[in-house]
Amino acid sequence: MPYYFVVRATVADESKRRAFDNWYSREHLPQAMAAFGSSKAWRFWSEVDPSVHQAVYRFPDRGALDRAVNGEKMKQLVVDFDKDWPGIPRTRDIQILVEEV
Repeated sequence: MPYYFVVRATVADESKRRAFDNWYSREHLPQAMAAFGSSKAWRFWSEVDPSVHQAVYRFPDRGALDRAVNGEKMKQLVVDFDKDWPGIPRTRDIQILVEEV
């Protein structure tokens, strides 16, 4: 079963959301996918809370996910994110797909 790494960011300042969206799409997402070696990724903006952005990266197994999120490249992604978007809080989660219909 595939594993998913989920990063949730809250961009509270509405005036920053467009720039954040462009940066994530053009810079961060491609860099993260290359660093992680993930097979697929998705991005979402919440319709319930427009400040919530979520990125999901798919991995074939837990070992591949662990290598990606515990490696030096992940540390650099965090540093770059914090430099470009100081004060934007994030949470991270690891999920496993248990059913697909």
